Amino acid sequence: MLKVRKADDRGHASHGWLDSYHTFSFADYYDPEQVGFRSLRVINEDRVQGGKGFGRHPHQDFEIISYVVSGALKHEDSMGHSAVMKAGDVQRISAGTGIAHSEYNNSPTESVHFLQIWLVPSRKGFPPSYAQQSFANSPANTLTLACSPDGGNKSIKINQDVHLFIGKLAAKGTISHSLRDQRHAWIQLIDGDLELNGKKLSSGDGAAVDDETELHLASQKGAHFLLFDLN
Repeated sequence: MLKVRKADDRGHASHGWLDSYHTFSFADYYDPEQVGFRSLRVINEDRVQGGKGFGRHPHQDFEIISYVVSGALKHEDSMGHSAVMKAGDVQRISAGTGIAHSEYNNSPTESVHFLQIWLVPSRKGFPPSYAQQSFANSPANTLTLACSPDGGNKSIKINQDVHLFIGKLAAKGTISHSLRDQRHAWIQLIDGDLELNGKKLSSGDGAAVDDETELHLASQKGAHFLLFDLN
């Protein structure tokens, strides 16, 4: 069973310096039917103007993943990490018992476009930690494992039974992905066109997948997306 979450149905917040679309309930946007999917709680698609960003603020007991689509995002946190994320980079913050961080557009003039994702961890109270890795060279017509519970295949380890894949399809490209018994999936299309088991998705659309064993993904003009394989 597939249920499409259309881009235009997402929550929207425009603050001048920030343009944000919320797939699930977040901040001032609340929809009782859209409070997450499995362990997924937040998928925000953010565009931040040059020189602007999120000042230092705390988090606790979430796995926070950022994926930069274009531009550059500067990160600083209470553990002493300072880094600049560029297009194709994935950052994972395990907030655990507590962390404070800030995220700013590293360019004074050009915008940065990124997805921020929150996952509920497998348990509370993990020690806070940070990881960052580039997947900019992920090949087309394949799924590249970016995050996983065991850090396999050079992926970033996360504290939840979720496998996060970066998907890129060239024009006329296809990919298949098998789901084990009792597994679920969420697909978030960042850009392009995508057909998922016969359902058509446009840029910004998401899709919840239940009771399917095989995912068939195809694109006519090319696609860039994230695939979450969830328990």
